[in-house]
Amino acid sequence: MHLKTVHFKIIMIASCLFLTGINSSSQNVGVFENHNDVGKILHPGNATYNAYTGIYDLSGSGANIWSTHDDFHYLWKRMKGNFIVQARGKLLGKGIEQHRKFGWMVRTTLDSSAAMVAATIHGDGLTSLQWRKLPHTDVEETKFTISAPDVVQLERKGNQYIMSVAHFGEPFVTEQITDVDLSDDVYVGLFICSHNKDVLEKVSFDNVRIIIPAKDDFVAYKKYLGSHIETMDVVTGRRDIMYSSPVSLQAPNWTPDGSALIYNSNGLMYRFDIKKRIPEVINTGLVKNNNNDHVISFNGKMLGLSGASVDGKYNSVVYTVPINGGEPKQITPTGPSYLHGWSPDGKYLVFTGQRNNEFDIYKIPSNGGEEIRLTTSPGLDDGSEYSPDGKYIYFNSVRSGTMQLWRMKPDGSNQQQITNDEYNNWFAHISPDGKWIVCLTFMKDINPSDHPFYKHVYLRILPANGGKPKIIAYLYGGQGSINTPSWSPDSKKIAFVSNTDLQ
Repeated sequence: MHLKTVHFKIIMIASCLFLTGINSSSQNVGVFENHNDVGKILHPGNATYNAYTGIYDLSGSGANIWSTHDDFHYLWKRMKGNFIVQARGKLLGKGIEQHRKFGWMVRTTLDSSAAMVAATIHGDGLTSLQWRKLPHTDVEETKFTISAPDVVQLERKGNQYIMSVAHFGEPFVTEQITDVDLSDDVYVGLFICSHNKDVLEKVSFDNVRIIIPAKDDFVAYKKYLGSHIETMDVVTGRRDIMYSSPVSLQAPNWTPDGSALIYNSNGLMYRFDIKKRIPEVINTGLVKNNNNDHVISFNGKMLGLSGASVDGKYNSVVYTVPINGGEPKQITPTGPSYLHGWSPDGKYLVFTGQRNNEFDIYKIPSNGGEEIRLTTSPGLDDGSEYSPDGKYIYFNSVRSGTMQLWRMKPDGSNQQQITNDEYNNWFAHISPDGKWIVCLTFMKDINPSDHPFYKHVYLRILPANGGKPKIIAYLYGGQGSINTPSWSPDSKKIAFVSNTDLQ
């Protein structure tokens, strides 16, 4: 089946799911299967989903989730195997009981005394990982030092459960347990408990994601997970899934007119109409093995590509093609060459070139010509991108030990480090108004020279002149998530890819 047809079917299925989620006659709520009260409840709870905002609202009563039984309202779905669940939540109103609580929960059954694991945030700020190993036994607990986080994530790896929480904008703090056997088939969902049987409390969740991660036998570049193309407001952090596919979609560029996103999948280039939410293949002639290093010219008329050379000599060289498609023109005579930036005046392309066993930043006239080497430090330099005013080229480099963001003048002079922390930072994308950088951040355990698929990563924002980065997204992704310039033209949103197994 043609990829375009697969894409269209997926989006139609997703639309149907959204509609059933807001239909009061159905128990389906968004991505969940059902919701109901668990235990002895005097005041029935409820769960609703707004498909346009992506917000889930829960109300619930219940005396407590503790000791040998639980009373609460539960929005759930059945799941098997490993998973990662994420959300940002806030209790609504002042509340009556300071120990009202919300979060994620995994249960063996809907019986009030079932074995379970819960990532729990209380109204007074107490945050804890709680579990009941066997039915009808007492709940155990590990408390966090952090108080009143709003971002909560729970991950299952076999019998290991990992709870991660954060105040939005800050890194995760994590606790885990390793010996809770809830069986393979479990209930997974969001919960609210009022901690007072006589009242209802309410909680609101956004950025709710249920993720099926890569299996242990995953082999990079041979197997792939499904993809969500998402957009996000960089101020509020509110995310919107624009489009989903069971195949690998990578590196969305936002067109300068704001009407579309351009991405690559299975070697082809696609234009995704934001209003219609339908993708169309872009004709790239004989170049049919494109990768995720592609760039749109500042005037929106041309598309730069990185793809296998038609003669088969190189796995990646740089091409240009009209934005609406055509026969590409090869720009770099040799490879590997990976395109990352176009100068605002349209005269130059900047790319990562592997020459003499070194990866450095080069620039070349956009109509072809002699390549000019801009960096000479040993180790990987990558991700070059012009600032909108043309005064700087931003890039990432491993020269300081970890992968960090740098910038230099367009002639390669005055190379300055922009970030300096314990993480590995890739791909400095400068907002069209020139004020901000968004980058992809890998954790400390990743090889600084590697940017792998399917990892826990952050998207972070910082001032263009440098400063402390702030997290704006907690996601499962990595390679292909945000390799290319992806700001909306008004500098208010970004586009990126998150991943999950959609098979």
